[in-house]
Amino acid sequence: MIRHLSLPAVSMGLLAAFVGYAASFAIVLAGMTAMGATSDQAATGLFFATIGMGICSIWLPIKTRIPAAVAWSTPGAAFLAATAALPGGFGEAAGALIFCSCLIILTGFVPALGRLVAAIPKPIANGLLAGVLLKLCFAPAIAFAEFPMLMLPVFGAWLIGLCWNRLAAMPFAVITFVFVLALAVDTSATPALSDGQWLPDFVPVAPVFTVQSFFSIAVPLYLVTMAGQNIPGFAVLELNGYSVRRQALIRDTGVVSMVIAPFGAIPVNMSAITAAMMAGEDAGRDPDARYWAAVTSGVAYVGMACAATLIISLASLAPAALITAVAGLALIPALVGSVSSAFSDPDQKEAPALTFLVAASGMTLFGVSGAFWGVVAGSVVWMMKAE
Repeated sequence: MIRHLSLPAVSMGLLAAFVGYAASFAIVLAGMTAMGATSDQAATGLFFATIGMGICSIWLPIKTRIPAAVAWSTPGAAFLAATAALPGGFGEAAGALIFCSCLIILTGFVPALGRLVAAIPKPIANGLLAGVLLKLCFAPAIAFAEFPMLMLPVFGAWLIGLCWNRLAAMPFAVITFVFVLALAVDTSATPALSDGQWLPDFVPVAPVFTVQSFFSIAVPLYLVTMAGQNIPGFAVLELNGYSVRRQALIRDTGVVSMVIAPFGAIPVNMSAITAAMMAGEDAGRDPDARYWAAVTSGVAYVGMACAATLIISLASLAPAALITAVAGLALIPALVGSVSSAFSDPDQKEAPALTFLVAASGMTLFGVSGAFWGVVAGSVVWMMKAE
C-alpha cells in the first residue's frame, strides 16, 4: 500500500482539498445560517461536515483502492441557503438532515430506489438544481450594490482566477475575501481570533421530526444530493476506467451522514469536481495508485476541520450579505451547467422550465417547499408530453 504513495498523488490531493473547501465552505455556512443556526451551532456543523468528508475520503479510497473523492453536498447546502427557515428552527432542520441520511442509507440497500432517482429525467433534475441555485446566485449583484468597495477586489480576484483556470476562481476569491476583512475590520474584537481558539464548543442539536420538514427539506435535499453529486461523482470515476460499487459507497456515505447530522452537518456524498482532479493523470501515471490522492485530501480535510471556530469567527466579522455573495460566486458555474442541461432537449422545454420556476419561486403549498412541488409538476408535464 505505502509503495503506491507518490508525490503527484499527494500534491493533487492537497490541491483538491483546498479547492473543494475554499469553493464551498461559504455555501455551507449560508445554508446553516438560513436554517437558524447560531454561531456555535454553525461552527459545530462545519466541523462535523468537514470531519465527515475527511473520514470518508480516507476510509473509502483505502477500502476500494480507487480515488473515491468525497465532499459535502454543495447543492444541498445551496438549497438550504435559499429555503425559508422551518418553524422549529435549527432543531427541525437537524431532523430533516437525519431524514435525508435515512433516505441515502435506504438507497444503498434498495437498488430500486436508486434506479427511481436515476429515472427522473435529467432535464427535470437539472431544472430543480437551477431553481435551487438561482436565488443564491443573485447575492453577488445585491452585495455589490450594498458594499461596492468590499466586493470589487473579491470579484476582481474571482475574474482573474476564472480567466487563468476555472478551478482557481474561488480560491482566489476566498483568499482576497480574507485580506479584505483583515484590512477593513478589527479582528482583535473577536475572541476566537485573538485567543487562537481552534476547536468549537461542540453544540449538539436536539432534532425535531415533522412531516413538513421531511417533504420540504429532506426529500429535495436527498434529490439534489443524489442527482447533483452522487450520480455525477460515480460517472467521473467510471469514465476514468474505475469499477465502482455504487450501492456500497452510497451506504457508507449515508451512514457517516447519519452520524454527523445530529450536529447540524449537511450530508456527505461522492464528489465530481475533485474526483476529476484526482482520477486523472495529474495524480500519477499509475491508475492503481491514484487512490492516495483521495486519502491525502481526507487527511487535509481533517486538518481543516480543526479551524472551524476561526473560520466562523472570521465570517462573523463580515456583513452577512458578503458571505452570501461569496457563496453565490461559487455557484455560478453550477447554475450555468444546470440551466444548459435543463433545456438541452428541444422537445421537452416546458417541463424543466416549470420545475425551475416553481423551485426558484420560494412558494410553499400545504407547508411543503417549492422544490418538492417543482419536481412533481415538471414530472407530470414531462410524462404527459412524452405520451
